[in-house]
Amino acid sequence: MSRRLLRAPLTWVAVAVLGVGVAFGLYWFQPWKVVTDTRVDEQLSVVDAAPPGTAPTGAASTGAAPTDSAPTGATPTGTAPTAPAGQSPAGSPTASRPVVVSRGAFVSHEHDTSGDARIVRTTDGRHRLELVGLDTSNGPDLKVWLTDRPVHTGRAGWGVFDDGRRVELGRLKGNRGDQAYAIPAGTDLTGLTSVTIWCERFAVSFGAAPLVAGG
Repeated sequence: MSRRLLRAPLTWVAVAVLGVGVAFGLYWFQPWKVVTDTRVDEQLSVVDAAPPGTAPTGAASTGAAPTDSAPTGATPTGTAPTAPAGQSPAGSPTASRPVVVSRGAFVSHEHDTSGDARIVRTTDGRHRLELVGLDTSNGPDLKVWLTDRPVHTGRAGWGVFDDGRRVELGRLKGNRGDQAYAIPAGTDLTGLTSVTIWCERFAVSFGAAPLVAGG
């Protein structure tokens, strides 16, 4: 009986279909990535804070007026120190070090995700996104997006990032470690208030970080 089955054309068709199905499933889901990590350790910017006296977006002002009792040479709380003549204040485009324009901490979505994200303006005026201490799961077709979507915790926040404006910065280099992504010249960063690790194959966010101006 078994020999007859092996000789039957339909048996070999079924075996071929099953083989193709298994191969496609392995390609599509890439299950081995669940138990493997890709670590990246790129050099990140040594940064200054955002321009002194600039409050992060949404931050409340204390409203306190400076007092007259500050010691000579001291700067009243909440005000920026004056840069010496001939020097640029930290945070200006001509500062000697890169400046953090906005930053935020990752929250988990489809997979546990932690670390920080920050947009840095380099000394030559360019911008790049830096992921600091990223720790998330590996997966198929992971991309790094800047978006205009708000970041929500829980399942409600998993699938919102492809609904609005977004700028793709490339494939995720690794699911762990420090890494940097160039932001294309001419990109209007206005309104791009979040970054997501986006699984394009399944249209879901692994994790995302709100980007708050001011560093």
